[in-house]
Amino acid sequence: MSGALAYLDLADPGFSTRGAEVLAARDADWCAETPYGLAVLRYREVGKILRDKRFRQGSHNWPDTVGISGRFADFWRQSVIGQEGPAHQRMRALAVPALSEDYVTGLAPTFLRIARDLCAALRQSDHAEFQSAFSDPFTGQVIATLMDLSPDEWPGVAHDASELGLAMGITAKHYESRCNAACDRLFDLAARLVDRVRQGRDTDSYVARMVAEFDRNGDCSHEELLNTIVISIFGGVDTTRALLGLGLSLFIEYPAQWQALRADAALIPAAVEEFIRARPTTTWATREATQQIEISGRTIAKGTVLHLLIHASARDPETCDNPAFDITVPRRQHFGFGGGAHHCIGHFVARTDMAAALTALRETFATIAYDGPPEWMPDSGNTGAIILPIRYEVST
Repeated sequence: MSGALAYLDLADPGFSTRGAEVLAARDADWCAETPYGLAVLRYREVGKILRDKRFRQGSHNWPDTVGISGRFADFWRQSVIGQEGPAHQRMRALAVPALSEDYVTGLAPTFLRIARDLCAALRQSDHAEFQSAFSDPFTGQVIATLMDLSPDEWPGVAHDASELGLAMGITAKHYESRCNAACDRLFDLAARLVDRVRQGRDTDSYVARMVAEFDRNGDCSHEELLNTIVISIFGGVDTTRALLGLGLSLFIEYPAQWQALRADAALIPAAVEEFIRARPTTTWATREATQQIEISGRTIAKGTVLHLLIHASARDPETCDNPAFDITVPRRQHFGFGGGAHHCIGHFVARTDMAAALTALRETFATIAYDGPPEWMPDSGNTGAIILPIRYEVST
């Protein structure tokens, strides 16, 4: 590398990837130094790197970056996220057809019923802790629907998925034993679900569809099948759970946008995308250079890890004239679901269940405000609300 770059301390729990330091660094150059490698800050370079086959998925190295080992670290490295080439293609071939658009669309009415049932309970009061009252049970019951679990099983599954989410933050080492224990339980669950399919007691769930793909392809091992089920549970619960709280906080801080959504349900898809641009739960996507590469006047050495900052690139002035949260303005595509060979497998599920949640919430809340200070995870790595107290007026 040549020329001095800004330094962004992504490892500091008080640091925000949406902060003024990041914006200043983006003004100065397309990348910055960090404790974890380079941060990529501009829309153009993020798009180029995601499409460039000379970069591999860099998240395989995350356990070493944050100093964790054990079952979760092994699972993460062996997952579809951590693999490349034929191994990645084999595992992806299990999950992508199993989550076809037709299948997910058919589940949308069930997702909406879950959301409306939870909102019926919210209507009995004028305040709530949003994560425990809505986000946790909604995402838990959605994944239970996908996996064809009994209604009483969702709390344990949702809890374990959220425990895994702790491993994706910069304070992961503190939660290492909890993440490993949760990972053990989820693998046990995945094995039980596969056994149920093999016994003919489940023919329709997402797991049944994956087992069918497993049998059709014949290239993946049993462990790879279990790993893909666990990563699906993890992504299906933790990401949506966090994004719901982050999105609602944006509407609280921009009340005119909530009224715009209430007035026009057609804005729901745009709202989901704007959540990811303005307050992403996964604050960066990661790539690693497999050879020396020249990008925008800089030499990237082989082995360099690059963190593609979602908020900074989505709010790049070259592609975004108005950086405020606004669901009514057309925007360029964001990179919150990654891109290239590692584009998020579950993106359509996330968009579908988020749309169901917003449909029910806009029918329920006439106004929303904080009912005390929220408590947030660090705004680097994976983030979200720990506690989100809200006060609201119920819509009539």
